[in-house]
Order: sequence, then C-alpha cells, then structure tokens
Amino acid sequence: MLTRNRLLAGVSAIVAASLALPAAAQDTIKLGEMNSYKIFAAFLEPYKKGWEMAVEEVNAAGGVLGKKIEIVSRDDNGNPADAVRVAEELLSREKVAFLIGTFPSNVGLAVADFAKQRKTLFIAAEPLTDKIVWDQGNAYTFRLRTSTYMQTAMLIPDAAKLKKKRWAIVYPNYEYGQSATAAFKKLLKEKQPDVEFVAEQAPPLGKIDAGAVAQALADAKPEAIFSSLFGPDLAKFVREGNQRELFKGVEVFNLLAGEPEYLDPLKEETPEGWYVTGYPWSEIKTPEHAKFLAAYQAKYKDYPRLGSVVGYSTVMSAVNAIKKAGSLDQDKLIAAMAGLSHSTPFGEITYRAIDHQSTMGAYVGRLGLKDGKGIMKDWRFVDGKDALPSDEEVRKMRPAN
Repeated sequence: MLTRNRLLAGVSAIVAASLALPAAAQDTIKLGEMNSYKIFAAFLEPYKKGWEMAVEEVNAAGGVLGKKIEIVSRDDNGNPADAVRVAEELLSREKVAFLIGTFPSNVGLAVADFAKQRKTLFIAAEPLTDKIVWDQGNAYTFRLRTSTYMQTAMLIPDAAKLKKKRWAIVYPNYEYGQSATAAFKKLLKEKQPDVEFVAEQAPPLGKIDAGAVAQALADAKPEAIFSSLFGPDLAKFVREGNQRELFKGVEVFNLLAGEPEYLDPLKEETPEGWYVTGYPWSEIKTPEHAKFLAAYQAKYKDYPRLGSVVGYSTVMSAVNAIKKAGSLDQDKLIAAMAGLSHSTPFGEITYRAIDHQSTMGAYVGRLGLKDGKGIMKDWRFVDGKDALPSDEEVRKMRPAN
C-alpha cells in the first residue's frame, strides 16, 4: 500500500537525484554568472542585456552540444567574500558547468583564486587588473576585457609625444586604480625618463571628496594629469575641476572616460580634449559591429554601451570554448580556452595561451562636445595584441601554473 510517507520519500529521492545530476546530464548547459549589479549598475545593466542577447542568439541557432545554454546569475555585492560564497553556491547547488563574470578587480582576483582551488574554468569578463593574468594568474582563469596595462599602453604614445614633464595622478584606491597607475608610471618612464610625478591622489572608490582632490592637484601645478576615475567619481571630479579651472592649459588622460556609461552622464560638462579610451558606438562601421548594433537596437530599442559588448562577448567565449572542447570536462575546457579565437563586435579575438589574456582591442580618442553631449572624436581602434608585453616579459611576471 502506498502510504503518504512512502510517496513523500519517493518524491524526495527523485528531487535529490535530479539535483545530483552533473551538468552534462541536464537538458541545458548551465553557466554560473556573478556580478556587482546593484553597485555598478551603469555598466552592468547593459552588460546583462548583452549576455541575454547572446544566449538568445545561441539557443535560436540550436545551442551547443545539442543543448540550450542557461545562465544562472547572482549578485556578488562587489564584495570578494560574497563573491566566493556565490561561486561555491553556483558550483555546488546549481551544478553550473563553470563560472563567468565579475566587475571589480578585487572581486575578480578572489574568484580567480577560488576557481584555482576548485579546478574549474573561470572567464573573467570585466575586472581590469593586470594581476589576474600575470602576477596571480592561474591555469583556470582567462580574462576577456582589455586590461589596465593594455589600455594604458594605448594612451602612452600620445602622452609621450606631448613631452610634458610634470604629471599628477588621480585614481580610485583599490586594485584597478592601483594597477592602472603602476602601468602608467612604468610605461611613461620608459618613453620619457625625465618625467616627474608631482602629485598623487587616491580617494576611496565611490567616496571621492572631489573638491579637495581637484584643489590638491591644482596646487601641484601639473602640466598633465593621468586619471583612472570612472562613474560618479569621475563626474564629481570633472565638475569640481571645471569650477577650479584645473584642466585649463593642462593635458588630461583618462582611462574609460569615453565609454558611454561614464561619458553620457557628463553631458555639457564633458571636458573637451581629454585623451581617453572608450566606445564610439554610433560611428563604428565594421561588419561585426554593424550586425551587433542592429540586433541590439532591434531587441532593446536602445543603443549599446561598452558593457553590452562585454556581456555579449563573454557568453560567446564560453560557447566557443564548449564547442571547441566538445565536452564539459574541465581539463578539456581549459585546453580549449588556451588559444581560443572567435568573433566579437570588436572583431576577432584570441585568448593567448601564455597568459590567458584575450586580444580584445579598444578605441582611443579625445573627448568633444556635440549638441550638448559628450562624444569621442579623432578616435582609432587599437588591436589588443599590439598593446601587450612580449612573451619574455610575461614569463617573468606570471608564475608557473
């Protein structure tokens, strides 16, 4: 006789068995994605739209290995400890095939170390720190986005050409800003040995006292400024700097300031003439970008931000790795990622086997104003492979896996 207790026990056994199924036995291939959605919404809302569009596109074309792709996404609160907890949950409870995502550099490094401990693939979408592929690089972590070193290297030719001797620096005081500053100092010194760094301001991320920072830089009387501020910190710095005429007669270089996420809010306050990296989305006419732009605008009735490109490309990296591996076996996935090439809205990229850094490039130009809005002008695309250190230099920086 089937009692209630036996029925419940049977149901529990079925549920437990289904939860215990490995990723390969499920109807879908789950990818575990984590990011700081609440904290960095300006970048990560478009990023999420990008990966959602990629998933839809892949599944409409039949998926991969005969299965649909499913993203299991969690917010990591921009906190390394929370990110590690979330990563463990994604692997243990959700049975995801591997991990993708993260935004702040300190979070990316924490998840990279976790991936190493758990021997699982991690495609770091956005964290820009150089440590993630060099000083603290590991066999299981690959990074998509153009790094701080690469973006800085793209700006150095213009900086060196100006022959300005007195430089001031401002950066958010966490791993990304520290990494960008170290790269800038090193690369500019190599090109211009007599350069002097006359002031340095390192406000905490999201808590800049912009008036005090701008005044401290002005008091140092620099000829040029290097900044890696972004988001609200950048907007406050621009406003206070404009009021104090900090930028008058001073050349300014700023990573990321040409990205729509951070440029658009500046509106008429956009400081003209700054040298920046960014994304002039409306002017890029390559076939890969035209296809992406048309699909994105059709789906969302909005224009893409750089986050959109990163989100889309992250999923495409994951899908192409699975295709190349022909399996969800971690060793095969890692082998597939090393040297993996595939198309993105920015053209073909390759994940270098030597350091697991992708060759995704970036757009470099200057800020301008048009109809009360900030734009990138005089821009050019720099291929990421042309902004990376030599294999010999990488071997010195990267530990043996």
